[in-house]
Amino acid sequence: MDDVRIQNVVAVASLDQKMDLIAIAQALGNVEYRPKKFPGLVFRLKRPKTATLIFKTGKMVCTGAKSEQQARNTVHKVIRELKKAGFTIRGRPKITIENMVASAYLGRGVDIERASEVLENIMYEPEQFPGAIYRMDEPKVVILIFRSGKLVITGAKKKEQAHEAMQHLERILMAKDLLF
Repeated sequence: MDDVRIQNVVAVASLDQKMDLIAIAQALGNVEYRPKKFPGLVFRLKRPKTATLIFKTGKMVCTGAKSEQQARNTVHKVIRELKKAGFTIRGRPKITIENMVASAYLGRGVDIERASEVLENIMYEPEQFPGAIYRMDEPKVVILIFRSGKLVITGAKKKEQAHEAMQHLERILMAKDLLF
């Protein structure tokens, strides 16, 4: 029942130094840099399958990781690759987890029409989107609720918050008799 799976982790890292994106793009093959379209350089890894955006300011944004640790490891791997290519990286990056996207399944269907009438902080417009959008205050996450009982939880900073959000939502739905 409590099957929460992390699908994506977004981590932000700061190197506290300027980066020469043109030189990085010239030195490395697994990067994409088109400054007229986007100001960041995209550094893709095959293992784990992630993309790390690197900006001139030394900020990095890692997406695609399946866990907090994998996101941290990816940032360190990108830094190792930069060092191996001859770039000087001073100090250690400051890494913070900004967002996690998780999927979960309640094991039962949800009466989302009634839920949209009974619950606060919920939006349901079936002609626009098949799920209800529920904004939870504690933990502060957004949950997409589908009739099938499948959930998508966004905004968590730790896996435990996604678990807590799912359990809290399940208690609310059970108390209001919205599960079938």
